[in-house]
This record gives sequence, structure tokens and C-alpha cells, in this order.
Amino acid sequence: MDLLTPIGLILALVTMLVGQALEGGHAGSLINAPAALIVFGGTFGASLIQSPLPIYIQALRSSSWIFLPPHHNPQEAIDKIIEWSNVARKEGLLGLEAVEETESDPFASKGLQLLVDGSEPESIRTILETEVTSKEQFELAGAKTFEAMGGYAPTIGILGAVMGLIHVMENLGDPEKLGAGIATAFVATIYGVGIANIILLPMANKIKAVVHERTRFREMVLEGIVSIAEGENPRNIEVKLQGYTAQ
Repeated sequence: MDLLTPIGLILALVTMLVGQALEGGHAGSLINAPAALIVFGGTFGASLIQSPLPIYIQALRSSSWIFLPPHHNPQEAIDKIIEWSNVARKEGLLGLEAVEETESDPFASKGLQLLVDGSEPESIRTILETEVTSKEQFELAGAKTFEAMGGYAPTIGILGAVMGLIHVMENLGDPEKLGAGIATAFVATIYGVGIANIILLPMANKIKAVVHERTRFREMVLEGIVSIAEGENPRNIEVKLQGYTAQ
């Protein structure tokens, strides 16, 4: 679990509430159902209009990555690739057929299948690079959905504020109704700016970071498989792939 996400979220919320209390306010004044309905409903509605269904589903799936990012162990993958290389040198590329049948990573399994089929190194590189790029773009599209929501939220918060002020203007003769309209106006702005900058935009950026890490991992596997196809020495392959683990 990525502990920085809950720590950062809790820290942001606590400091805001503490600041509110130090200024003499109370947390209850930040709770406003009409403002929440306008901002949250409007933001998610706008995101539904923007994104095709497959991308929206990918965005929802990738939202869990901010707490539980996919686990990749580059050193473990390098050890496996070196083992594949040794098998290929001893038994030929057809010896990798049994390995391919037990490989759990679909991307690595595809690369092994290309090796077993006797594909040329450049052909393998082209096929796998195409898949790497396609997967990266699709996963980044999910992150960009949250990024777009972070852009919509403050604007819809302003829309909620204007609607609240309209309510105020309609009830200038009734002081008892002015408070509700003014509260909706200011709280809607807080909700819009708050969820954008505390939740949605940080989510988008963290998902992007995870996607880039996944892409680099796939690139490492790609390079290892192409190196096996080219018949490189296992030691040279290991040295080459170690460069992907540099921090």
C-alpha cells in the first residue's frame, strides 16, 4: 500500500479544518448539501460526457492505484529473463515453449511466443513496442479523465456560487432565506477548488506516475526478449537491463 496517499489526504483535510477552527469557524459550516450536489454531481456528469465508456472504466479501475499501485519487481524480472536466455542458449528458442505456457505476465508471454515462433528480432521489437505504446496511451487516458475532472470542479464550484447568489438576490426581502443562499455560494466554491486540488489532480498525477513505471517495466522486458532473439550473451543482457533499475 502507498502510505503517502492516506497520509497526504488526512494531512490536507486536518490542516484545513484546524485552520477553519483557528479562525473561529466550525466544521459544520462547511457542510452544505445543495453545494455538494451541484459540485460533485456536475463534475462527474461532465466527466461522463467527456470520456468514452472503455476509458471511463479504465479510469475507475486505475483509481485504486493511488492506494494499491501494481507491484513490479524489476530485479526478479531480470533474473527470469536471464534464465530464459540460458534456456535459449542450451535448448534453442523452442525450449522456451514450456516457459511461455507457465508465464503469468501476458506481455512477457506474448514476447516469449514470438521467440518460440522464430520471429526476427526487429519484428519482435516492432510488435512489442506497438503494444507498449498502446497500453501506455490507454492507461494515461484514464489518468487524464481525473485531470479533466480537476479542471471542471472549480468552474462548477463557481457555477454553484452564482446559483447561490441568484437565490440571495431573489430573497433580498426575506432576511431569513439569505443565509442559505450565501452559504451555498461560498461552500460550493470551496468544494470545487478543494476536490480539484486535494483529490482529483493529485490522483491524476499519481496514476500517471504509476503508468510511467509500468511502461518502463514493459520496456525492460521488451529489451530483454529482443536481446534473447539476437543471441546476446546472458551476462551482457543482465548488464543492459540493470540500467532500467537505476533510480
